[in-house]
Amino acid sequence: MTRHLSTRRDLLLGSGALFAWASLPRLARAEGRDPRLLVIVLRGALDGLATVAPVGDPDWVRLRGDNAMRLDGPVPALALNDMFALNPAMPNLYRLYKAKQAAIVHAVATPYRERSHFDGQDVLESGLTKPGATDSGWLNRAMAALEPAKGVRVKPQQAFAVGPVTPLVVRGAAPVLSWTPPRLPPAADDTVMRLLDLYRHTDPALARVMEERMGLAAIARADNMSDMKKAAPLPGGAARVAAFFAEASGAAARFMAQADGPRVGALAFDGWDTHAAEGVTQGRLFSLLGALDGAIAAAETGMGTAWKDTVVTVVTEFGRTARVNGTDGTDHGTGTVALLAGGALNGGRVIADWPGVGETALYEKRDLKATTDLRAVLKGLLHDHLRVEEMALATSVFPGSAAAKPMRGLIG
Repeated sequence: MTRHLSTRRDLLLGSGALFAWASLPRLARAEGRDPRLLVIVLRGALDGLATVAPVGDPDWVRLRGDNAMRLDGPVPALALNDMFALNPAMPNLYRLYKAKQAAIVHAVATPYRERSHFDGQDVLESGLTKPGATDSGWLNRAMAALEPAKGVRVKPQQAFAVGPVTPLVVRGAAPVLSWTPPRLPPAADDTVMRLLDLYRHTDPALARVMEERMGLAAIARADNMSDMKKAAPLPGGAARVAAFFAEASGAAARFMAQADGPRVGALAFDGWDTHAAEGVTQGRLFSLLGALDGAIAAAETGMGTAWKDTVVTVVTEFGRTARVNGTDGTDHGTGTVALLAGGALNGGRVIADWPGVGETALYEKRDLKATTDLRAVLKGLLHDHLRVEEMALATSVFPGSAAAKPMRGLIG
């Protein structure tokens, strides 16, 4: 069992952490299946509308103007169906979608409706209905609810994690393994904003100092604002970010594919807080989505023949504003997307109770309205893929979630 560090500052330092459960679910094994589940958490809030654009919505181009991803744009989007198109930075996910090994759930969110990264991540990773002190995450509790198959177990002294700190989603009673790669993740430039978000609640005086320093920095680069809108390079460079994402995901997959390896894991990738110069089809977000696409491809390659029994789930704490702000970025929002990939999926679909993006359809007149509870998606995967019992899902795994029924039909 790994030693758990629990402060929120530690969670920042744990970006990129991967932990994996050491056992194979007994019921799945009894059915002749050997399922794997890899959960990827994107910290910082993903712009779901820039990832999977509603190109068939008549209000779409009016909403985002020149920033609207289009099928006939300078960098054309990848058509998924008559309504939705995928960001062109993700050709691997598109290939898997066409092969019915990927699916997208749109207009999705946790129960959280505020705009704090830390609180949003608490709700996302804890599986609770609101933020608060907790020592366990929903993925660990799901594993604790499963009876492991006999004779399939990793030695407890083995460790497997990308990063030094266990993310909340996998903390708890079930044993986890950790591994630290030789290549450390590059620092994300949204870390300061997330710390500021924390200190506004816990140390207002320090928050004011940070805000003043950030204000001075903004004045210093005012003359370069037009350049900032054109490009917001990733810390450490796009190539380094992509290499780390692929290395972390590929290592996880190779480990999980082993006959005596773990079957469930969780990764966390930082850097998705795109307040300025988001760069939908070039620049920051485009590079991040390309790195994520490479991570999904690395997982597919690393799993080898186990890919047919695999589901990769990509989730984030909340979405971003429907409209672009004055610095060509987006602010904290609500509805977003969940991305699913893997040979075990019933894929080739965008699943959405689409709310629209017209003025009256937006949540609080600013966000994509969430019409699907993310817990329903996760419960569907845990029940149909790993065979976690529905009663456990509604009580111990996601307490207070009885109204969010497991989404059926996600597994092929």
